[in-house]
Amino acid sequence: MSDTANKTTLMGMSLHELKETAKRLGMPAFTGAQLAKWLYTQHVESIDEMTNISKANREKLSQECQVGAMHYTERLVSKDGTIKYLFPTASGKHVETVYIPDKDRATLCVSSQVGCKMNCLFCQTGKQGFEGSLTAADILNQVYSLPERDTLTNIVFMGQGEPMDNIDNVLKATEILTADYAYAWSPKRITVSSVGLRKKLKRFLDESECHLAISMHSPLPEQRAALMPAERGMSICEIVDLLRDYDFSHQRRLSFEYTMFKGVNDSMAHAKEIVRLLQGIDCRINLIRFHPIPGIDLQGTEESRMEAFRDWLTAHGVFTTIRASRGQDIFAACGLLSTSKNIRQQRLSSHDGKERG
Repeated sequence: MSDTANKTTLMGMSLHELKETAKRLGMPAFTGAQLAKWLYTQHVESIDEMTNISKANREKLSQECQVGAMHYTERLVSKDGTIKYLFPTASGKHVETVYIPDKDRATLCVSSQVGCKMNCLFCQTGKQGFEGSLTAADILNQVYSLPERDTLTNIVFMGQGEPMDNIDNVLKATEILTADYAYAWSPKRITVSSVGLRKKLKRFLDESECHLAISMHSPLPEQRAALMPAERGMSICEIVDLLRDYDFSHQRRLSFEYTMFKGVNDSMAHAKEIVRLLQGIDCRINLIRFHPIPGIDLQGTEESRMEAFRDWLTAHGVFTTIRASRGQDIFAACGLLSTSKNIRQQRLSSHDGKERG
């Protein structure tokens, strides 16, 4: 094989798969362990760099396989230090990834899909529509090819797409991120978000130890359905009932994301319903500032009201924080990610701090 598109991509393979690939090519199984180290510890970009594998075997691997690392094609830097990257995918599309430095912490917000099926009213990614799910390699490449990779302390699956709608590849990517043979991260450094999808959410809870963040945005089913069509598939009440079967009182953390809209979901009645809904569950609420998107008639709640909402919830047993808004000037804040060509062209033409790969 000489065509790159037809080669097997090694990034995104588990140790077992790497060993099976080596054996298929007539190499000893331990070559699979060598491949894992070169990929996930050394982050090589080509098979030629794998110097403890014989030249003959490197040539054989090169004929059949490729590492799969893909450099970013665009880099936008916010005035607050947040950096947004545009990464290509194996399918020829692109996703946005956001690097958020904060003192001694650095969080990477990764995408799991190109666009999104969920079509939440207040989210720019949803307006893009769904263009495809990422492979495990596409997901991992956002870490693998990140210039600031070695500074990362946390990863959140809160970029483009609904992680549970791509559950196989999300679980595979988090397995590699936490496996001893690869990145060896604690699952407590990874948070996966979800609107709540029946069966897939339960599968994540059963098969992963990573933190979970549920997009609530309203505790009232009818109102949540107006904001988030996914409510009709699995209601917030069903989600909470499922979560009651799991223990979040130790290291694994459960949070609820709550974007605040002026005059919509920021009343005391909403606060009281949140407390009633979440009674007895060990969790926290993250209040999120709304960032307006074109054509959507919603406004963000003023700061003083957000603070009062936070304080009331915390005083009534639901620990609540207001998430710092980062990267709004480069459209990297919550709900603003999009790789729609029209939207990106409009944004880039008005932004001076762009770098292209």
